[in-house]
Amino acid sequence: MFNINNILRENIKNLKPYSSARDEFKGEASVYLDANENAFGSPLNKDYNRYPDPLQYAVKMRLSEIKGVPARNIFLGNGSDEAIDILFRSFCNPGADNVILVPPTYGMYEVSANINDIAVKRVNLTEEYQLNLEGIAEAIDKNTKLIFICSPNNPTGNSINREDIETLLANFNGLVVVDEAYINYSRQKSFIQELTEYANLVVLQTLSKAWGLAALRVGMAFASEEIIAVMNKVKPPYNINEASQQLALEALQNVEQVNGWIKETLTERDNLVLKLKEFEFVVDIYPSDANFILVKTTDARGIYNYLVEHGIIVRDRSKVELCEGALRITIGTPQENITLINTLTNFK
Repeated sequence: MFNINNILRENIKNLKPYSSARDEFKGEASVYLDANENAFGSPLNKDYNRYPDPLQYAVKMRLSEIKGVPARNIFLGNGSDEAIDILFRSFCNPGADNVILVPPTYGMYEVSANINDIAVKRVNLTEEYQLNLEGIAEAIDKNTKLIFICSPNNPTGNSINREDIETLLANFNGLVVVDEAYINYSRQKSFIQELTEYANLVVLQTLSKAWGLAALRVGMAFASEEIIAVMNKVKPPYNINEASQQLALEALQNVEQVNGWIKETLTERDNLVLKLKEFEFVVDIYPSDANFILVKTTDARGIYNYLVEHGIIVRDRSKVELCEGALRITIGTPQENITLINTLTNFK
């Protein structure tokens, strides 16, 4: 049975977190002389001279309404990358512990592991881009603390079988981290509804994709209160700046607009797939539950360079394991997609 104290690093158990001025005082006051801020304001149209809410309460309350998850089960980070890094720093002992990754997958998991001196065990996805459960079971040892699963997966675009993820959650005594950066485009339901069922589940989401707020760097982690408390303990005091908090809160009022963009993206995805299949140099287009498609071609590098020459940038994934010859293409606006197709018509 999962017990957080069995995988939490000893130094984190004993860590006394930094107590900021805004941690020590709750509520409103007329005079703030506690945080050594510039009392005269800031040289901008809006005053940013005061430190932001360290726990982003207003944003979490709005997210709670949208996601159906209590605010106490939400962590906000400087992008999902900060949440990933904090999980390594909280639960993995450098030079001793290991994590399991399932390539091809999001590259920051391995980068973060390397930065934190954590060994990586790779268990490749199957040819159908699904989990190799037997291989994962064989790779787990007493020092395996985290398993990262991206679903829908980047760069392949497909969702991972839900039953396979549940099998890991039920049988692994470390954390299973399900990265749902592209969940808004998926037919699968989010795993955040399963938080009460699995104490070892961490779900990552972001405002960078469907919500169109990549520049603000606001990532989310959903987990048990115990895990969220650890993450809040380890994070920097003011990890989400005031401008990002205010703009995120404003954006989160526009659910209908975002839902409209999602529907249009899915329609454009279907149209783009049909158009691309007409080209002889397209070998295969893999099923996608994301806002991008993985396209297997006869000459990935040649097509990539050709598109660059014409001012169109896609992602060459041809050197990634199990993605040989493939380009990852984000779904653009209708006009951007037309421009892509028209440009490719002249590729030889």
